[in-house]
Amino acid sequence: MHDQFSSGIGRREVLAGAAGAFAGLSLVGLTPAAAVPAEVAKFAPGAGRTVRVLVTGDAGTGTRTQWAVADAAREFHARRPFSLAVGLGDNIYDTGPSGPDDAQFATKFENPNAGLDFPWAMVLGNHDTSSVFPGDGGWLARGNFEVEYHAKSPRWWMPSRYYSVRVPEQNPVVEFFVLDINPLAAYIPPFLDPYWAVDGPYMNEQRAWLDTALAESTAPWKIACTHQGYISNGPHGDAGNYEGLPVEPINGVHAKRFFEDHVLGKVSFLLSGHDHTLQVLDPTPATKGTRQIVSGAAAKTSSGQPSLTHGAHSALYETQHELGFMVLDLTADSVNLTVLTVDPASGASTQVFDRRLG
Repeated sequence: MHDQFSSGIGRREVLAGAAGAFAGLSLVGLTPAAAVPAEVAKFAPGAGRTVRVLVTGDAGTGTRTQWAVADAAREFHARRPFSLAVGLGDNIYDTGPSGPDDAQFATKFENPNAGLDFPWAMVLGNHDTSSVFPGDGGWLARGNFEVEYHAKSPRWWMPSRYYSVRVPEQNPVVEFFVLDINPLAAYIPPFLDPYWAVDGPYMNEQRAWLDTALAESTAPWKIACTHQGYISNGPHGDAGNYEGLPVEPINGVHAKRFFEDHVLGKVSFLLSGHDHTLQVLDPTPATKGTRQIVSGAAAKTSSGQPSLTHGAHSALYETQHELGFMVLDLTADSVNLTVLTVDPASGASTQVFDRRLG
């Protein structure tokens, strides 16, 4: 199936079996992990020309804090229904699933998100691809288990390791480009497997697909979704200086180049997790007008952790020590972002930021 989609760069095929079950939204892209058609009926996105998106990340702990944030999202959804969600990686802590039937999919995704019955476009994180120690990103193929789970869940959408989502399918208001940069940011670089190398087949195919998909997109709003970010005031820091490490490539220098060459200036927003914070950062000359947003506080916070770049980047809003999630409301002409923090004991949310960003 890899070869089937490799020949399709620029043709924007809809993944087999997905479109019929997911009216109004398509998932497209190259699929080194093999595109997985749905075996179950999938939840469909909300209809209409207004798209409301739950933006959440680093959720998959199965702990009380994840449930508290999910409770707050459920309460919000009851008042103002979401069209879909974006899950920004670290979906299964601490080391990722052991297979597509792993019980952790239930305890760390399905059960906490019961009642949030809409598509969840999922991103692979470093904890989803662990090998020797949690979060090392050293077993990149482990992420394929999460792709395989796409076939089994009405909510979980990851038919490929990278893909795009258009909402609605015809005359889209927004297109999300879900990317996998783990090969460029792993703490155990894939030296022994050339397939995952910085300039190996996987990343080169992803680059080519992304360039073409962005150029062909007709959506007024183009949004990239990654786990590791380009800039951050949180503990992990900026691409090219992740963890404050001077050693290439684990400092993310290749991730930095990927962002600069293929993402920045080509999308309006870059949504990332990784840091367990909530940050609405201002565009800079380096980001070429793209606004970096970090939403990684759906189960953990960065309270007590030193930040390499705290305050280095101008922010409209940020917190390092509170749980929470974000909400994007999009029309063809506008984007509004709301940030809500969550009390871990009660699950009650507080709106702390609400502003039109476009």
